[in-house]
Amino acid sequence: MKNLLLTIVIMTSLAILSGCSGEADPAAWSRKKTDKWFEKGDWLNGWQVKPDQSINRRAFAVSYFKNKERWDKAFNFLKSNDLSGLELKRYDIDGNNVYAPVSEYLTKNEEDARYEAHQKYIDIQYVVSGKELIGIAPMSQKKDVLEPYDGTKDIEFLTVTGGENRLAMPDRFFIFFPEDAHRPGLKDMENSPVRKIVVKVKVD
Repeated sequence: MKNLLLTIVIMTSLAILSGCSGEADPAAWSRKKTDKWFEKGDWLNGWQVKPDQSINRRAFAVSYFKNKERWDKAFNFLKSNDLSGLELKRYDIDGNNVYAPVSEYLTKNEEDARYEAHQKYIDIQYVVSGKELIGIAPMSQKKDVLEPYDGTKDIEFLTVTGGENRLAMPDRFFIFFPEDAHRPGLKDMENSPVRKIVVKVKVD
């Protein structure tokens, strides 16, 4: 009887530990579990804007659990501020770990825009007002280097094979990881003014 109770205690403990380990390691989650966690949206911290379907959910889950404090600060900033009234400047949310430049500009013609990619930071890109198209392609579709990676500015400019343009409006936001080449600021039909915030979340 004692052996049976001991076995039950050990198995229960292992199950609990296993569950905690799995919860903290989204890289091992099934797609179903990842989708369920992502769609529940607790990580938004109450920000009422939907994530675009292009976001790599697994990459986000891994990054979120690795640097939860940074992501929570990022989304709390987006939720807690009047984004339409912020000055056009950089906001230090957590020093160089999380910061956010706010800008306004006219959308570009496709031939005047370039794909870019970053290595040190992940982008949360949100169009506060106006609309634009954002070109998206995995870095695996990288074709030519237009400007080599500049570590000081954390940016590389490139061309890609293929790519997809997605509409960015105030009802949705985008997240771009180092493996995501992106070409923001494209016009949708005609050149128009856009107000945008990009929250930069440090990778490590």
